[in-house]
Amino acid sequence: MNNLQKWKKLSGLLDEIEAYYRCLGKVQFDMECCAPEEGIAPAGEDMAILGKQVFKMTHAKGYEKLICELHADHEGLTPVQARAVDHLYDRYAKVKNISADLDFEMDMAANRAYGDWLSAKKADDFSLFRDSFAALIGYTRRAIDLRDEKKATYYDTCLDDYEKGGSIEQLDAFFAALKARIVPLIKRIETEGKPIREDFLTRPVPIPRQEAMSRYLLELEGLRKSALVLMTTEHPFTDHYGPNDVRVTTHYYEENFISNIFSTLHEGGHALFMQNEPKELYDNHCADNMTSAMHECISRFFENIVGRSEEFIHFVTPKLRELSGDTFNDVSERELYEAVNIARPGLIRMEADELTYCLHILVRYELEKAFVNGDITVDEVPSLWKAKYKEYLGVEVPDDARGCLQDVHWTGSYGYFPSYALGNAYGAQILRTMEKDFDVYAAIRAGELTKLRDWLTEHVFGIGSMMTPDEWIRAITGEGLNVNYYLDYLEEKFTKIYELK
Repeated sequence: MNNLQKWKKLSGLLDEIEAYYRCLGKVQFDMECCAPEEGIAPAGEDMAILGKQVFKMTHAKGYEKLICELHADHEGLTPVQARAVDHLYDRYAKVKNISADLDFEMDMAANRAYGDWLSAKKADDFSLFRDSFAALIGYTRRAIDLRDEKKATYYDTCLDDYEKGGSIEQLDAFFAALKARIVPLIKRIETEGKPIREDFLTRPVPIPRQEAMSRYLLELEGLRKSALVLMTTEHPFTDHYGPNDVRVTTHYYEENFISNIFSTLHEGGHALFMQNEPKELYDNHCADNMTSAMHECISRFFENIVGRSEEFIHFVTPKLRELSGDTFNDVSERELYEAVNIARPGLIRMEADELTYCLHILVRYELEKAFVNGDITVDEVPSLWKAKYKEYLGVEVPDDARGCLQDVHWTGSYGYFPSYALGNAYGAQILRTMEKDFDVYAAIRAGELTKLRDWLTEHVFGIGSMMTPDEWIRAITGEGLNVNYYLDYLEEKFTKIYELK
């Protein structure tokens, strides 16, 4: 067989494998969005059984042989096909030494951990999650130990899995740069900043009105309604099963209408990436291979750079008043803009303001680094979480539900959290490049977010799955990641809002 014949055979296998992955994803979506409490464990078992079939297919000798041969020799393949093979080989190399039994155990452990986390968070009882948490960390290390190639530490390996080229050394420097300029700015705001009106932020808004606002925002971002679903879950996320089936979730709080606005804009950003990768990438099994930070870059871009801008607040205020039942009629545009940008250290990452947000990620990064590498035990996590929140954000953590149990991520993955902070930095850098081509904030002020979507489709979405993070940001902006764009953006914005000298 020549390489084109090998690719055609491999592509046929991938069609079937990806169908199983889509089914797995849909069962998980159901488990997290609409399964009854007693149905969560059976759904997890269904996922594990489907996972066993995927394992057999991706560990079949014929499949492995095709990947290895095409990885060694790309001749005759298109660039997209060659990149798809490289992604497949990378995933294969990480799991090829994991047995079917261990893979099944790991799937069951992750699915069980999700149910335990839900129970623990609801009961505010870390002990209900403790054993599942420890088991997952153990499985993470076992799986890494079986690899032929790994990084300097367990956590370095995890970071590289989520962000190719990522390492503790890189992220230590990145977070140090953030702390050096963000922490002093927060302190200046606390001591010198003007007061901001916020009494209206907890006014109740019926959930059906909030849902109407969510749908409006997703349409405004430029998403195709015919390829989109909106549902609710405990911890909002977005998933997709091809470009024509994208699923956004949010969480409504009757007395925190603003929360839903930014959650929806965030998840809509993910959905934009999913709907707008080129058809060629989907046709050749190369789509959805961008890194986590590339994805978070777009979600954080629409949540903050767009959504919390003065221009967006100007445009959306009339709709907000209309859909909220005139709840905010006595609130001016300026008051609303300042209120949604209040910079105040708090407990909850997902409710954090744009300025303090990266400190929430820093806490998680430092804890992950420690417990994955075995420097601390899981039993130390709750107390260390509280200590770090006191140190970095100056807040007292009253319970674990609002502490180390608040995020779903530790029910199955380690190394993802830094992606949020990296995404913030990528977004600000991309903004400066976008501004060279058109007046970004004029478009936002006019509600023309499709101009942003179209620019991102041309310059960002089409190349994410084809490049490493460093190649990607250089192709877009002409330079490697430069955190100063983000820090300059924060300092300029919050100095003006709080009228600092």
